[in-house]
Amino acid sequence: MTGIPTLLTERLRLRPPEIGDFPAFAEMLTSDRSRFMGGPCSKAEAWKWFCHDVAQWHLFGHGALMIERRTDGVCVGEVALSSGPLFPELELGWFLYDGFEGAGYAFEAAATLRDWAFDVLGARTLVSYTDAANRASIALARRLGAVEDRVAPRPDPADLVFRQQPRESTP
Repeated sequence: MTGIPTLLTERLRLRPPEIGDFPAFAEMLTSDRSRFMGGPCSKAEAWKWFCHDVAQWHLFGHGALMIERRTDGVCVGEVALSSGPLFPELELGWFLYDGFEGAGYAFEAAATLRDWAFDVLGARTLVSYTDAANRASIALARRLGAVEDRVAPRPDPADLVFRQQPRESTP
């Protein structure tokens, strides 16, 4: 795919999704791990979400990137910027596959894509929609510097919304 960035951190490669990523993606979305994202869903619904994440790059200039460890090429999850009719505002979202939590991958990937959104895409604000019971995502949103926005529109009325603004540059 052209025009989709690959972003590098010390440990991670955030790269465009490939068809070979779908089996792990579908496994996650059809499992109980997706309960905080409206799942579990069917494999057909997982395919629609996978295509949605890819199509956003072509429609909006942003979308999902797979989180891959640079040391061994293992894909550990996804980080995404999502918008369009399903999202009231530009959302920064993330998920990790089973067994990859606790290593800081989600923070590293989300911080990198957040900075890209502000610095390259020119985003003025980002939100993260989080299930109120998802303590790990709430903690990560706060660690990223987001603050709860109780009046922001949300796709699910029960979700919490965490808002991030670009950091002020220092002269």
